[in-house]
Amino acid sequence: MAQQAYMTETDDGRQGPRTPASRLRRLVDRLGALREDRGIWRRGWVVAVCALLLALLMLAHAHVPNAVGNLGSLLETFLPWLGVFVPVLLVLALVRRSATALIATVLPVVVWLNLFGGLLSDKNASGGDLTVATHNVNAENPDPSGTAREVAAAGADVLALEELKASEVPAYRAALSDTYPYHEVVGTVGLWSKYPLSDVRSVDIRLGWQRAMRATVDAPAGRVAVYVAHLPSVRVKLEAGFTARQRDKSADALGEAIADEPLENVVLLGDLNGTMNDRALKAVTSQMRSTQGAVGSGFGFSWPASFPMARIDQILVRGAEPESSWTLPPTASDHLPIAARVKVTGTAD
Repeated sequence: MAQQAYMTETDDGRQGPRTPASRLRRLVDRLGALREDRGIWRRGWVVAVCALLLALLMLAHAHVPNAVGNLGSLLETFLPWLGVFVPVLLVLALVRRSATALIATVLPVVVWLNLFGGLLSDKNASGGDLTVATHNVNAENPDPSGTAREVAAAGADVLALEELKASEVPAYRAALSDTYPYHEVVGTVGLWSKYPLSDVRSVDIRLGWQRAMRATVDAPAGRVAVYVAHLPSVRVKLEAGFTARQRDKSADALGEAIADEPLENVVLLGDLNGTMNDRALKAVTSQMRSTQGAVGSGFGFSWPASFPMARIDQILVRGAEPESSWTLPPTASDHLPIAARVKVTGTAD
């Protein structure tokens, strides 16, 4: 039976061994049949048009207006996920046996790779002199102490926590006290450090309550201004679209505060409830670099922890040079913690 699998019928009807030449001949025959199929160029125009529209949407995402339901920001939040439609279009093109659709599908592939291809490579380096981390611990976290210990195990020199519930702050302090001798909590955000903190103050992000702070970390390589922020949450509602107006106002206020920062080295840690692609955060993102985008590996999605779809937790730097960036293992929170290592530039601030 095994031998029959390698037999083929010869021109005179007898069975003979199947050779590479016979397989090549069958392939040529099939290609010839496709070449003679004039419908190969006429079929699949619907698929081709969909491919072109997908490419155009990714290419011109910045021109999708925010006037109606903040559709532009919603699109930019999940922009990388438009790439999942490319395999679907490719399968449809193959099913339709359409050369037109296959060629058209190449365009969204090129556009997607142009936008996000750089994130697919591992750019982490081994340098840097300050490790920072941030984590939205979730106000409803069932295990604050365990979450604190898990994040501290990453070895960060400076750790920012957001969405701190007042009644649980003592638990975080107790769990982190051995690792971080210096800490400050302002409203619902906090900063823990292995190095002395000074000039600690709240940052007004126009909310009416405290969800952002600023502190100077006296690191061995130089002083660093560290900002911790938790911007307002956004929601997707059928009647209102992507509700992000308060988030956008707070982002503008945070951007103004960082623009006025006199220190050379600035690090922003926190949950910005938006991605680097979201134009609404440009007051912040236009003046700072994402450590993940600069030196990370992959997209670094941080939310939701059960199935990460977007990187809304951010580590951004100005002055300081990013060296590596990564996502930490999950905790009891609905966000993943993230970390980065940076090189502090200069010492005479």
